[in-house]
Amino acid sequence: MGALGPKAHRGTSVTIHLYVDNADAWFARAVKAGATIRMPLEDIFWGARYGIVEDPFGHKWSSATQVRDWTQQEVQEAARIACG
Repeated sequence: MGALGPKAHRGTSVTIHLYVDNADAWFARAVKAGATIRMPLEDIFWGARYGIVEDPFGHKWSSATQVRDWTQQEVQEAARIACG
């Protein structure tokens, strides 16, 4: 069919994002299966535990688990602090 993966194009502009029940377990399983960590899993200002891996084919995957529900105002303030 002529489809080429990200490595044939020297990278990708796409990240596949999944909300999962347990980001830590998903992340560990992906790394064990050969994925490379691109952004370590951490608690992020919008209330999620979030990280990014790249699979052996060059596809980037982000995963997140919501760990805290914040109001819009709380997210905006946290973003201001995190992003300057």
